[in-house]
Amino acid sequence: MIRFILKAISLLALVVAVMAGTIDAIQSVSASEPVLTPLAVAWSTASPDTIALVADGIMRNLHPYVWDPAAMWVLSQPAFAVLLAVSLFFWLIAYRRPPVAGRFTA
Repeated sequence: MIRFILKAISLLALVVAVMAGTIDAIQSVSASEPVLTPLAVAWSTASPDTIALVADGIMRNLHPYVWDPAAMWVLSQPAFAVLLAVSLFFWLIAYRRPPVAGRFTA
């Protein structure tokens, strides 16, 4: 059950990453120069209230240094790249190795 949830989160992050990459590609072709939308801009466009809520929660419950250098660096990276990394992370957690003995062993 946990693997299913983790793979579903991975799939959702992958779909959103492909959408963000497609939007960046369309804007890049339109502008005739590379356009990479930072995660903070994409997040604040989609849901401005939640980014403030997450920032406040991190600053209040964790150390403020977690928000300032770490989270701000992640939020300044391209949205499609961060979401692809999140998708890969959740997929790797949910991955099950094939048995060592093989498929046809007793």
